[in-house]
Amino acid sequence: MAKEELLEFEGQVEEALPDGRFRVKLDNGHEIVAYTSGRMKRNRIRAIAGDRVRVEMSPYDLGKGRMIFRNNASAGPRPAGGGQQSRPRRFGGR
Repeated sequence: MAKEELLEFEGQVEEALPDGRFRVKLDNGHEIVAYTSGRMKRNRIRAIAGDRVRVEMSPYDLGKGRMIFRNNASAGPRPAGGGQQSRPRRFGGR
C-alpha cells in the first residue's frame, strides 16, 4: 500500500511555543501548531516570529504540521549574538 500524500502549505510564524513548536498562520487563514523537521534541527535552522515557512501536513490531522523550509528572502535581521561563540583558551595555548 502506498504512503499517503502530504499536503504542503505556506504560512507565517506567529508565535514560538515551548518544546520546539510554533504557531503558524497559513496563507489560507487557518492556524496550526507546527514543529521543526529533523533536517532543520540537524542544520540548526532557527525560526522566529514573522518568518515565512513551508509546512507539510497529513490529510488526516489538519491542526498539526511539520515545518520543512524557512524562506530567507523575507526574513528580517537576526538578533545579535546568534552565531558560534568562541571558547576561552585553556592554559597552555591550545
